[in-house]
Amino acid sequence: MKTAEENFAALGLVLPPAPKPLGVYKPCLVDGKYLYLSGHGTVKEDGTLIIGRIGVDMDMEEGKLAARQVGLAMLATIKANIGSLNKVKRVIKVLGMVNATPDFERHPYVINGCSELFAAVWGEENGIGVRSAVGMGSLPDNIPVEIEAMFELE
Repeated sequence: MKTAEENFAALGLVLPPAPKPLGVYKPCLVDGKYLYLSGHGTVKEDGTLIIGRIGVDMDMEEGKLAARQVGLAMLATIKANIGSLNKVKRVIKVLGMVNATPDFERHPYVINGCSELFAAVWGEENGIGVRSAVGMGSLPDNIPVEIEAMFELE
């Protein structure tokens, strides 16, 4: 069985820099055997953000890719703070927020971009947790997706 680090390497994706807090909060917190990640945005490899609202500036597929990019930023935070993706036992909960027009209804599809990434890294048994995917009237800096999550550590 492959490790989370090996699974990630096989995807051929690149982690962006771990995002720095833009407010008064910690990007992650370990409490016992649980790791909590604050809301993460769409940080790209060069440190800039994917910007735009789904239904106006981008379509559903672009939104799904933006959610995957948020997932990559979250993985970068995990590695920067606890050293390895292998230290995560499983995904417990994901909350995905989608910056979309009022008539947009496919929020879960968009957040699948992150959920599919986590399933590929930790496997379907441990990489898929409980989840909510909701629409928002706006998000910070007009990013299309923000996601927070909770993990169980080894």
